[in-house]
Amino acid sequence: MWHTYASLPHYPLPALQPYELFIGLRYTRAKRRNHFISFISLISMLGMALGVMALIVVLSVMNGFQKEIRARMLGASPHLEVVAEGGRMSGWQAVMSQAAQHPQVAAAAPYVSGQGMLSFGQSVQGVMVRGIDPARETAITELANKIKAGSLDALRSGDFAIVLGSDLARTLGVRLNDKIMLIAPQGQITPAGMMPRLKQFRVAGIFEIGMAPYDNSLALINIVDAQKLFQLGDAVTGISAKLRDIDLAPVVAAELQSRLPDELYANDWTHQNSNYFRAVQMEKKMMFIILSLIVAVAAFNIVSTLVMAVTDKQADIAILRTLGASPRSIMKIFIVQGVVIGVIGTLLGSISGIALALNLDVVVPFIEHLFGVQFLAKDVYYISELPSDLRYPEVMMVSGLSFLISLLATLYPSYRASKTQPAEALRYE
Repeated sequence: MWHTYASLPHYPLPALQPYELFIGLRYTRAKRRNHFISFISLISMLGMALGVMALIVVLSVMNGFQKEIRARMLGASPHLEVVAEGGRMSGWQAVMSQAAQHPQVAAAAPYVSGQGMLSFGQSVQGVMVRGIDPARETAITELANKIKAGSLDALRSGDFAIVLGSDLARTLGVRLNDKIMLIAPQGQITPAGMMPRLKQFRVAGIFEIGMAPYDNSLALINIVDAQKLFQLGDAVTGISAKLRDIDLAPVVAAELQSRLPDELYANDWTHQNSNYFRAVQMEKKMMFIILSLIVAVAAFNIVSTLVMAVTDKQADIAILRTLGASPRSIMKIFIVQGVVIGVIGTLLGSISGIALALNLDVVVPFIEHLFGVQFLAKDVYYISELPSDLRYPEVMMVSGLSFLISLLATLYPSYRASKTQPAEALRYE
């Protein structure tokens, strides 16, 4: 067979190269008589590239969202909390000491948490008040690094100072050193009935986390002032802790829970934000499935391209079969042709997807500035920038899926080609 095929003047065989591969590549490179087939091949290649690029970019953006929001959440909240039933923990020093002894706990601190209302002028806003120890809080969260004006150290016991989120301060219209009224729901009984507790605080700082739930509704005060405001005495709401490995938070919480009294509960950050992270994972899976359909559509184009190519090459197939080529060899020739289209499309899509994912922080602001739009409004979404976290294992997975789909798309047309009968194909030639 090899000797017979090598004698053909139109198909010189290079050394050590299978003739199926050689002819398949030649069919891919050659200018066809039917230019429509070439056009469909180009569309198939571009469709495959577009699908792969879209998959890589969307997965990178969703990874970026998850990573960015997790970092911002954990920048303003602890990795783990131990809270008491009823929101009042007495003898918290022993609990904090017990939590700090765990090898995964890097730091621990008490806190007081409660709801309240802030009033300034004609503006009133509901807030979540958190009483902290500034000296210990810097070891738990990143709040000290998020201060835009003032200082977290200004929250000294007895000074009744308060640090507000940037959006909250903007809504109320307050600035540094302004006097603001904090209203606590824990009231006191008077002859006129139940009256809420009111206390005037001085604005000592403004922070910006970059997440609306914190910037809109979080207010920080000293833990001693919070105990007085919420009438807790020496008790606290709970103990917050920072872990050395945040991914071990569920394990650490379970271990602490087994050692704590029944009225105390250990909650980690994955449990507190479980609904959000489950939603992100579900959205990521659904987007992967939906965008994979783009690659599938491109694969259908490969099928139609090869079907037309088989029809166009009927005479060539018949001649090869007459010279001794087996049906398996004919099938391999057209598999090579289809796989080349898929591989080139996959490579183009992977390269363009990686380039776009790595430069998304430049491309998106340019598009927003060019068309005068904002894709992510800060008052609607958690974050206002479009983040990207490119993970190369996912790139390999997408590229492998694209190659597999393109390979499967070649099987039926190639099988059709292998069933060509030389006598029938050459009857009208």
